[in-house]
Amino acid sequence: MSILTQDLIYEILSAVEEIPKGRVATYGQIARLIGRDKNARLVGKVLGMSEYYGKYPCHRVVNQAGRLAPHFYEQKALLCEEGVSFLGDRVDMKKCRWDI
Repeated sequence: MSILTQDLIYEILSAVEEIPKGRVATYGQIARLIGRDKNARLVGKVLGMSEYYGKYPCHRVVNQAGRLAPHFYEQKALLCEEGVSFLGDRVDMKKCRWDI
């Protein structure tokens, strides 16, 4: 189990900040990007409390199937404003996934 430090929180949020407009990344991609392959859930936990650390584009992070975060009601609207395509209620991952 990873200990949630301020450094780890900012490492995750800095990686999220790199996702370009119109693209999405998965929780697993962010975890791999910071060298913590098995910590996708930790990424989700940090994103859930990101508002306490400033403004980050957390709406650009979805699960591996393109599903949106539960209870993040503005997420779809924010992604649509950036031109992200959807297939039903999921992000079109083939078109919109960020290739790191």
